[in-house]
Amino acid sequence: MATDAARQRRTGGHGAPAVLGIPALVAVALLLLPLVAVVVRAPWRGLGRILSDQQALEALRVSLLTATSATVLSILLGVPLAWVLARVPLRGVAVLRALLTLPLVLPPVVAGVALLLALGRSGILGRLLLHSFGFGLPFTTPGVVVAETFVSMPFLVLTVEGALRSSDAGLEEAAATLGASRLTVFRRVTLPLAAPSVLAGSVLCWARALGEFGATITFAGSVPGVTQTMPIYVYFAMQNDPEVGVALSLLMVALAVLVLGLLRDRWLRAPGRR
Repeated sequence: MATDAARQRRTGGHGAPAVLGIPALVAVALLLLPLVAVVVRAPWRGLGRILSDQQALEALRVSLLTATSATVLSILLGVPLAWVLARVPLRGVAVLRALLTLPLVLPPVVAGVALLLALGRSGILGRLLLHSFGFGLPFTTPGVVVAETFVSMPFLVLTVEGALRSSDAGLEEAAATLGASRLTVFRRVTLPLAAPSVLAGSVLCWARALGEFGATITFAGSVPGVTQTMPIYVYFAMQNDPEVGVALSLLMVALAVLVLGLLRDRWLRAPGRR
């Protein structure tokens, strides 16, 4: 009773005023109704047949492979970058951070165009790769990985950097005082402290990579079994066979729910609760 009374005092009464409650309900409907529609309109009777289709399975395989590869690459590159942004007193670090987060707000097609200009066969770096090693990234599976890494790594970097900035730097200083090298401090102290945020950032990164569409199709195309990911397959399926598109959209929603479940300790727990 006392707890309920205290909660009511904090929220200002027994219920939300209409001026706040009505827009809140509209927001809930706007966010949840499309997802409910996917579940309701899904072709449940033919779901097994659709999901067992060879081309759909190939698209799912490419998506899982490239999203996982992009996440591993983002961890290998993004965690050290987050540490540099959080710990090294660089001049202009705020500008650098802003530039590194640009892929979060760029239109996906623009991200694909930027990748083509940089890593395409006639791009700034792509031309060098082609002439020196005879290798081009566009329209290849590694090209999909690069595109997904470009758009998803900032999620990991921002999550880990925030954790490092809020962690106790005194523990790292104490370890250094005891004679540990910088690499040992990073491996034995910093990483364990940031591990939960690295995990959360990795899950976010993987989910973003799995759902990537615009940059992938612009930079890597849609070659079945090679660069055609599940979002691309869903896009074309909605044009040719909407029932298949809805069924595969349901699969993507299920994967998103799984991701949310993995992050439940971070997002589904009320503030202050253990």
